[in-house]
Amino acid sequence: MTNTIFTTTTFPIVEIFESLQGEGFNTGLPCIFVRLGKCNLACPWCDTNYNEYEKWNVAKILERVKSYSAKNIIITGGEPTMYANLSVLLDVFKVEGYWLAIETNGLKAVPKQIDYIATSPKLMYQEKYLRECIPFANEVRIVMDKGDVQGFCEQIETQITAEHYYLSPCEVDGKMNLLETITQLGILNQRANKPKWQLSLQTHKLVGIE
Repeated sequence: MTNTIFTTTTFPIVEIFESLQGEGFNTGLPCIFVRLGKCNLACPWCDTNYNEYEKWNVAKILERVKSYSAKNIIITGGEPTMYANLSVLLDVFKVEGYWLAIETNGLKAVPKQIDYIATSPKLMYQEKYLRECIPFANEVRIVMDKGDVQGFCEQIETQITAEHYYLSPCEVDGKMNLLETITQLGILNQRANKPKWQLSLQTHKLVGIE
């Protein structure tokens, strides 16, 4: 890999930090979060300022990542699959021996360097998913938004083959619709010969870590 790539290839960085994965199957895993800016969706309850970012070159990103002790990286956003040159950054991480996960809304293809895919399809954009989405993920997380959540979960079951399916409460102004979420879980899990859904909470918020 040439020095030119390290100095001239840039990405919109919202933040890079080390913490524990707070949700989904890998809850508790020590990770370095690389959060990229911009998104191809605009969910009103999103808790990320994905339009506030700085352009960092690959060298600066790698220097920050290597300052932490974890050997697991989660590429998140915003929507990281928007960037056609993302593979350049992922190749650099792979050379350094990192395990790579991605958090994506699932509308665009995931680079081959990714070891673990967590996708969160959005109910309010259901029509987009009917047209196209990724066919496989290690885990699916759907937020308990307003609307036909059961119908959307059943749609996504047929479109995205996954090892784990999760339903998460929607948080607005610090309040979670947890009762509605667990009620919906009970309905989903009474179906015969269908995937079992589990509850996923943002435990990092509950314990007060980033």
